[in-house]
Amino acid sequence: MLTTPEERVTPAEIRKKSGEGMAIRWQDGHESALDARYLRGLCPCAQCVSEVTGQRMVSEEHIAPEVSIEAARTVGNYALHFSFSDGHTTGIYSFDYLRRICPCPACSAAGHGLGA
Repeated sequence: MLTTPEERVTPAEIRKKSGEGMAIRWQDGHESALDARYLRGLCPCAQCVSEVTGQRMVSEEHIAPEVSIEAARTVGNYALHFSFSDGHTTGIYSFDYLRRICPCPACSAAGHGLGA
């Protein structure tokens, strides 16, 4: 059965994985496992990505391996907001963005992952 673009970016279930990351099951049945360091390194906020050039100023290699998610909450019906153990709290990750950065092999192979 074909899924709609809306189903592809609408979470059916969001689970925090004991500080280490997030698991999201999307309405189209796909599951994304997003590690805390990966999420922190891809933060879309203005502190991490230049508003002028769009260049990423903070990436995963700048983040301590032991970083964790201290809290996660929904923002309206469109995003998640994370508080990380390194004190960073300014990023709002839209559901569309979270699906686009899914690091799984299926998303990468289909051109839906990071950089697609």
